[in-house]
Amino acid sequence: MLSEHISRIDGIAIYPIISLIVFSVLFVATIIWVIRLDKKYLTRMENLPLDSNFKNNSEK
Repeated sequence: MLSEHISRIDGIAIYPIISLIVFSVLFVATIIWVIRLDKKYLTRMENLPLDSNFKNNSEK
């Protein structure tokens, strides 16, 4: 029933194309951002949960 209504809408085929383009652009941008991250920042974030100087809010 839903597919019958959707098939009657003119120009509906453009929406999946736009969705694919938006997803692809965001995916590529995220990959580029991850590749360009500073290695010192990544190391700091990796060790943050294990850092003894880190104070948890639940320990108040």
